[in-house]
Amino acid sequence: MVRAVFAARLAVCCSISGPSAVEGKKKQIDRRLRRVILEDRAEQKQDQHPVKMPNIKVFSGSSHPDLTQRICERLQLDNSKAVLKKFSNKETNVEIVESVRGEDVFIIQSACGEVNDNLMELLIMINACKIASSSQVTAVIPCFPYARQDKKDRSRAPISAKLVANMLSVAGADHIITMDLHASQIQGFFDIPVDNLYAEPAILKYIRESIPEWKESVIVSPDAGGAKRVTSIADRLNVDFALIHKERKRANEVDNMTLVGNVKDKVAILVDDMVDTCGTICLAADKLIEAGAKRVYAFCVHGVLSGPALERLNKSAFEAVVVTNTIPQEDNMRKCPKIKCIDISMILAEAIRRTHNGESVSYLFSNVPM
Repeated sequence: MVRAVFAARLAVCCSISGPSAVEGKKKQIDRRLRRVILEDRAEQKQDQHPVKMPNIKVFSGSSHPDLTQRICERLQLDNSKAVLKKFSNKETNVEIVESVRGEDVFIIQSACGEVNDNLMELLIMINACKIASSSQVTAVIPCFPYARQDKKDRSRAPISAKLVANMLSVAGADHIITMDLHASQIQGFFDIPVDNLYAEPAILKYIRESIPEWKESVIVSPDAGGAKRVTSIADRLNVDFALIHKERKRANEVDNMTLVGNVKDKVAILVDDMVDTCGTICLAADKLIEAGAKRVYAFCVHGVLSGPALERLNKSAFEAVVVTNTIPQEDNMRKCPKIKCIDISMILAEAIRRTHNGESVSYLFSNVPM
């Protein structure tokens, strides 16, 4: 590119001054060319290795170190050192190895595996950083614990999501970054800022790139609670949507399902925020096939996949079940070839960068950072 520009300039010199003047200016142009090439290389090197963000520390809990590593690589930061261990009586012990005084601290911990242990570990890490004089502590919780216990749906039922919010605040968290809360109203449980990010832009990108007949698809919600999420995706894809009404008698068990909408000769795409034992979505897939759908896909942000989930998915009518890596999925993908995973580390990394630099995160609600 640089050589082409100087060649054009040389041609201009020829047309204006004649061949004799060109020889006199050739050495001068060559010197300028070499200088510009060196400057161009320096700029490229700077683009590849930007200056690291100052006064920031990113720590990983034990729940999802791979996601933290991806985020740190994206931000070109080192994963800050902390020693996480348990005493013989199973108490959690945390040691923050490096100084966090005056630092902007981000602690990444998801609700997976041993949820209670991981939550306690997060609380202790927050408190350890806070009393070590960090300037601010942000808890990055890709999958929020106890999010399904967000309301009092029966007598004497606890609102555990509110309890978790209180615990995070008391531990010393100044800010929460999470993704696709089961109910967005959980943000109101906090007295500190909460950024609830969405995987929807990444899901839309995946649908457009990986499902050839997406323009002839129908976006389906497996329950009434997900209607808003489904209509948003259907509107952005400019396709139809449908709804499955389910009657649930006990937790993780569905007694009856009714399809509202037409999926005949269409590609049905089920969308939900969380999939656990997979009983609901597998029954929904059978219902959609019975109603004439050509193929059925499922997109779920948080792939909990506990209990008989993998066995059910292997026997199901799904072409693919697409989840994100808010929860580790490597082992699940080995056991079930139908499971595909969308990497959302770039979304969380960009949210961390923007938060640290005092920038708006609204861009991430409708775009996937490159």
